[in-house]
Amino acid sequence: MRTIYFSGSVSGGREDVQTYRMIVSALEADGHRVLAGSVTASDITGDGDPLDDRAIFERDVQWIEEVAKAGGVLVAEVSRPSIGVGYEIGMARYRFAMPVICLHRPAFTRRCSAMVAGDGGIQVIEYTDSTAAAMLKKLRFALGE
Repeated sequence: MRTIYFSGSVSGGREDVQTYRMIVSALEADGHRVLAGSVTASDITGDGDPLDDRAIFERDVQWIEEVAKAGGVLVAEVSRPSIGVGYEIGMARYRFAMPVICLHRPAFTRRCSAMVAGDGGIQVIEYTDSTAAAMLKKLRFALGE
């Protein structure tokens, strides 16, 4: 099984947290180790002192590097536009030479960002809420299962 860094919108909106949880849960059920940070948390402030911006940046870059060293992959849900997700995708691809798989639901944006869809090195899997099971099957195939 693989080590996966999962990326999804946090500051850009929390409307998709249930979708993120479903994806991460399915990956973990398949035996993958998934690093997701606050992406799947219902309360991103936490019980204690929330991390400051620098601490979040350093943690997430460390995790992406850890996943890259383990031969892992970045999986990003890109249906909700997010500058942070785009930054992580670029870092994974061009700083750490990691494979990237993006999951996109066309109902939420007219089309996937051209910077993502146009990068021939990024695999984009489109789905709808009703075809999530088929998307997970495609994702498993893309992960080499």
